[in-house]
Amino acid sequence: MKLAIACDYKGYELKKYIIKHIKGIEIVDLGCDSSDLVDYPKYAFKLGEYVVKNKCLGIAICGTGIGISIACNKVKGIRCARVTSIKDAEKARLINDANILAFSSEINPDRAIKMVANFYETEFSNLERRARRNSQINEYEEKHNI
Repeated sequence: MKLAIACDYKGYELKKYIIKHIKGIEIVDLGCDSSDLVDYPKYAFKLGEYVVKNKCLGIAICGTGIGISIACNKVKGIRCARVTSIKDAEKARLINDANILAFSSEINPDRAIKMVANFYETEFSNLERRARRNSQINEYEEKHNI
């Protein structure tokens, strides 16, 4: 499975670090490509669309992780979770079937690597109650053309 990654200018250095240090995972870099000022929505939408189309997972990084996660969640079919810990990253997949993980560019780079690895390696639990809740979200998206 592929892992797509995108960021804004504040996340550029951390994105490079993650790409360099994550081993055994095919990573698709969707930008941005420098620390020059750019707006995160462009990269969030690009990442979200790629994740949906390719049925893969994604990583989103901006200054706080909040803005890019909000923008990612505007793409139909995306469940982006903004996380702050390794346990959050695991639970985002296990419980919520998140397909994009978002975090702040200010997080410790080695901790980010562990979060990404945990996210990537964790499968959705598919317990009935969790699947039911995700179905409710999907139905709402469909009904309201989100």
